[in-house]
Amino acid sequence: MSTNPPSDRQKSSEQAWAKPSDRLNVEANMPAGSMNLNVQGRQLTNPLQGFGQMWQKTYRIKLNAPRVPATGKAANPKDIITGWKTNFAKFWPRGNNFYAPLTEITPGDVVVLNLKGPGGMPLATGIRVIYVDDEQFSFMNPEGHMFAGMITFSSEEADGDVYAQVQALIRASDPMYEAFFKLGIIGKMEDEFWGATLQNLAAYYNASGKVELKSQCVDPRWNWSSAKNIWHNAAMWSGIYTMTTPLRWIGNKVRGR
Repeated sequence: MSTNPPSDRQKSSEQAWAKPSDRLNVEANMPAGSMNLNVQGRQLTNPLQGFGQMWQKTYRIKLNAPRVPATGKAANPKDIITGWKTNFAKFWPRGNNFYAPLTEITPGDVVVLNLKGPGGMPLATGIRVIYVDDEQFSFMNPEGHMFAGMITFSSEEADGDVYAQVQALIRASDPMYEAFFKLGIIGKMEDEFWGATLQNLAAYYNASGKVELKSQCVDPRWNWSSAKNIWHNAAMWSGIYTMTTPLRWIGNKVRGR
C-alpha cells in the first residue's frame, strides 16, 4: 500500500465525485405548489437495475460562435459547462421544474423534479448529482423515475468548433414505462426535452445550431428480475397524490391548518 500523500490531481478527482449514500435525502426548501415525492429515502438505480431494453442516446449540438453573456468573449467548453451548471434549470423546457440549490450544481446534490409525464400527467421525481468537474457533470435517477440510468452533460472543442452534448445510458425502469416507451410516447418526450434544452443553452450563449441525435440499443433484452420496480413507479404515485389533493385539503381544514 502506498503511503504517499494524494496529488492535487487525485484530490481534484476525489472532490468531483459525490460521496456514497445508501438513501437520498432532500435538503432544499421546496416552494409552495411543488410536489416533493418519490425522492426522499429512495435509492439510485443504474442501467443494470432497470427493466426495459438498454439504450445509449446522444444529443449533440455544434454551437455557432458562442459568446459568454457577461463579457461577450468567445466561449470555450469550460465556459459552456460553467454556465450550464449555474443556470441548468433555466434551460429546461417550459412546464418542467428543477428544484436545485441556489448555487451551481455540485457533487452530491439531490434535486426534486416536477415534470410533464406521459399523457400530460404531472410526474414528481428527482436526480442525484454524482460527478462534476470543469468539463462535464453527471446525474443518476432514483427508484421510480421513468428511466434507470445515468445522464452526462459535456462540452468539447473539435476542429475549432465548440460542441455541447447530453448523453444518456438508460433503460425504462419498469414494465409500465417500457410499454409507453414502445408506444413511442416516452422516447419522443425525452428527445424533445433534451433537444429543447440544448437549443435553450445555445440561445443563452447567443449561438445557433442544430441538435443531432444518435441512438443505439445496447441491450435488447428485458430484465424481468426488475419487473417489481413498478411498485416505485413515480408516475403512478404522482397521479395518486394529485387525485387525492382535495381530500388532503379537507383534512387540513378539519384539523384547522
